[in-house]
Amino acid sequence: MEQLPQDVIAQLRALDPEVTPQLAQSTWALLTPFHEKIGYTAPRIHRDLSYGDNSRHRLDVHTADEPASQPAPVVVFVHGGGFVGGDKHAPGTPRYDFFGAWAVRHGWVGVTMTYRLAPEHTWPAGAQDVAGAVDWIRNNIGQYGGDKHKIVVTGNSAGAVHVASYVAGQGGGSLAGVSGAGLLSGIYDLDPASRTGPEHVYYGDTPAEAASTVHGLLDSPVPLLFSVAERDPAIFHAQAAGIVAAWQEKHKTMPDMVWVDGHNHMSAIGSLGVDEAALGTALSRFIERHTAEGATEGAAQ
Repeated sequence: MEQLPQDVIAQLRALDPEVTPQLAQSTWALLTPFHEKIGYTAPRIHRDLSYGDNSRHRLDVHTADEPASQPAPVVVFVHGGGFVGGDKHAPGTPRYDFFGAWAVRHGWVGVTMTYRLAPEHTWPAGAQDVAGAVDWIRNNIGQYGGDKHKIVVTGNSAGAVHVASYVAGQGGGSLAGVSGAGLLSGIYDLDPASRTGPEHVYYGDTPAEAASTVHGLLDSPVPLLFSVAERDPAIFHAQAAGIVAAWQEKHKTMPDMVWVDGHNHMSAIGSLGVDEAALGTALSRFIERHTAEGATEGAAQ
């Protein structure tokens, strides 16, 4: 199992947790050599496939050289970027090809996607775009060796918000074939009074009862995994605590929640493949559990 040296973990812990360009630069400077060492690209990457009419409606499909004898589960990643930035692929860097490579090493088909951005496109555009990408996957992934009945959608930060909105039904679109969703450092209770600047750009004055996903997630037929990083900003810890409390009140049990030890808002997703115990082990077990033979009965139909 891949593991980062403790001095690197110590350096990650020492970074200011505020989500800034400086945090991103410092974090990826620490992680990139480890992704380069293990290789951060899948054997085949099918780039910039269009799933809609907008120029941001693009996705990459990451596969092995040859498809498996049986269709493989499909694992989708929706990037963050504060609702106003980000992309599925930053040429010359691991972001976010490493997610596709991680998926392929586990025997799955990986999909990384972009979506429309605020301020031009506001709520619920992100959820609509996730729904559109999943619809494309259902219709097309078979030709890349993927199983349209075993789709797990994951997102980090703003990407997690968009996945949560999709699962909660805010963007329309079908959940058919969605076997699980991973919500990594997400925000779920979107009261206008507590929204930050980027959230205001995307949500505006949308009422909390419309924008928040808590109730939709509690009632979702899709199995869910949540995570929060040790060095996430306080708002993400508060959101994680809130969803745990709401889940316990409704279901009388804990949700599937991962504490990403030693990592910050950027490095938590970047830990996949290079520090597997932090997030990758739990996430891969979640995917395997909910895409195993017979598990589709619990997936959305």
